[in-house]
Amino acid sequence: MRLALIFVLSLGALPRPAPQDPQIFVKKLEDAYRRPRTLRASFLQEYSESGKITRTEAGTAYFRRPGKMRWEYASPEKNLFVVDGKFAWFYVPADRTVSRIAAKQSEDWRTPLALLAGEMKVSRVCAKVELPEGQPKDEGLVRLGCVIRGTEKETKSGAPHDTAYFEVSRATGKLEKVSVLSAGGIKMEMRFSNWTFDPPAEEELFHFQPPKGVAIVNGDQLLPGPSQSTP
Repeated sequence: MRLALIFVLSLGALPRPAPQDPQIFVKKLEDAYRRPRTLRASFLQEYSESGKITRTEAGTAYFRRPGKMRWEYASPEKNLFVVDGKFAWFYVPADRTVSRIAAKQSEDWRTPLALLAGEMKVSRVCAKVELPEGQPKDEGLVRLGCVIRGTEKETKSGAPHDTAYFEVSRATGKLEKVSVLSAGGIKMEMRFSNWTFDPPAEEELFHFQPPKGVAIVNGDQLLPGPSQSTP
């Protein structure tokens, strides 16, 4: 009994393993998506506020370098979000309206995901990356906390920045989930599946030509966000 007690006490005296460097997994994430020019994945998106889910949507996303994205929403209604490298377009077929804004001016929640269509450098999106508490129950995944870089004006004013959390495979760096928590307490969660690297995808997918008779609104009034309710 005495020997057992000594053994237990000696275990408590052993140094704890040093926390892993988050940059190990940042590099795996970057390496996994750096080479393909085009990416495609299925997505399931949820918005929540005060812990209550306010909207759920699903569809297919495409990313292409340099700086292009296409989000095809299939449910609960068909919508289209396209970034052509210059403008961000959000088209609502049911309303026959489209919103257009300069891509650099858009404050869309997809900001942390734009790295998939860029140079794949997490540091361009995240001012700081750390391993937060509350890691995934699935030991094959790791959660990375990202303080999203704000605009120069926000930085000077000391305004709070949004925070993103990336869940990636420890082994491959494949992106499984992204959560974005805004300074206002609104949360967006995006789960990805069926990643395809360099799928057949014509350049026309990343261009948007408004159909005839569709009203164009300059600005981000129609861009998808938490304020929109599910039909």
